[in-house]
Amino acid sequence: VSDCGTAEARAAVRAAHEAGAAWGRLPAKERSARLRRWYELMMENKEELARIITAENGKPLKEAQGEIVYSASFLEWFAEEARRIYGDVIPASAKDRRVLVLKQPVGVAAIITPWNFPSAMITRKVGAALAAGCTVVVKPAEDTPLSALALGELANQAGIPAGVYNVVPCSRQQTAAVGEVLCTDPLVSKISFTGSTATGKILLKHAAGTVKRVSMELGGHAPFIVFDSANVDRAVAGALASKYRNSGQTCVCTNRFLVQKGIHDEFVEKFAKAIEKELHVGNGFDAKTTQGPLINEKAVEKVEKHIKDAVSQGASIVTGGKRHSLGKNFFEPTLLSNVTTKMLCTQEETFGPLAPVIKFETEAEAVAIANAANVGLAGYFYSQDPAQIWRVAEQLEVGMVGVNEGIISSVECPFGGVKESGLGREGSKYGIDEYLEIKYVCFGGL
Repeated sequence: VSDCGTAEARAAVRAAHEAGAAWGRLPAKERSARLRRWYELMMENKEELARIITAENGKPLKEAQGEIVYSASFLEWFAEEARRIYGDVIPASAKDRRVLVLKQPVGVAAIITPWNFPSAMITRKVGAALAAGCTVVVKPAEDTPLSALALGELANQAGIPAGVYNVVPCSRQQTAAVGEVLCTDPLVSKISFTGSTATGKILLKHAAGTVKRVSMELGGHAPFIVFDSANVDRAVAGALASKYRNSGQTCVCTNRFLVQKGIHDEFVEKFAKAIEKELHVGNGFDAKTTQGPLINEKAVEKVEKHIKDAVSQGASIVTGGKRHSLGKNFFEPTLLSNVTTKMLCTQEETFGPLAPVIKFETEAEAVAIANAANVGLAGYFYSQDPAQIWRVAEQLEVGMVGVNEGIISSVECPFGGVKESGLGREGSKYGIDEYLEIKYVCFGGL
């Protein structure tokens, strides 16, 4: 894979800028048709695209296949939304005026994406940008450039003109410099980033110099609350799906389990049995594998650090707790009990297959613990009390809430967070607005 630097990044920005005028002037119906064809090509090649993901980041092939379908669905969705960018005619305050509102593409968008969903994090941004009439420069994660390049090949086949979709793969050594170019080049009008909060803050500082539009989908620390009224079996199934998908390496996966004392022991026992029975660590290409490797050894070391810290403060390992015999980047799905809010695993995002369980007594206590974080991306809770459902859903300080549901991502729904989890929303009818400027036109002398 090419290891691009600042010169290549600037060349990609220029290519996107030069292609922008023609792409933005295309009728929305034509942009829609090409996005739709791109979607169809993804679906025709979904098996090969999925195998690329599994080879790049290790996730089980079944999960990779699901990601490709999810990824392609953003192109389908925004192909349809391209034809629904509506302006307004506003009643004027004077007889001789007419007042219009137009929506126009912002221009070149720099798209910076993570390794955990190397296809979907691109299409969720690029689909919206291209539908709006913008052109893009994609900087994929250094761990997973092949998915971005494969999407580029299919974009070419779909008739997306040269310069509209550009990819700048680079090594970890070049990442900071390339990211700075994309955030400071005056020809770039918009930054869309998914990744850590720490990196997002750096990019925001760079973008401030030229006051660029920004969308930031940053780190999470998702709480998963199980109240006494919950259906425990359903809560265990939701916990398993929410925590261990992609070996715990998703921004919306649960990081803290809060379980009310009345059902705490039953939940922990059933959760441990489900982990031991249903989760299988292995090669992502093995059909029975549900847990692939973590992305690198640094990720494994963070999981180990969190477990060691928790155990040193009195936590108990219910199941798992160590590296798997398959290799250094494989880790056993782990469940901890007797966890407190003073432990590292409840204060920062683990991004690995570690489930810490905190016992609580009252609803107010659980909500306070959940909201104590400085981030707020996703939150989940299980309850069968309608009044409690309304109260907690409204009180949780997150951008997305799953009620009796552990998997909530959907192309039709707005994805994003509050507090230090980011700015803006992706997907849904709201996602395209991130790539549009609103222009007010006052037509006088009539």
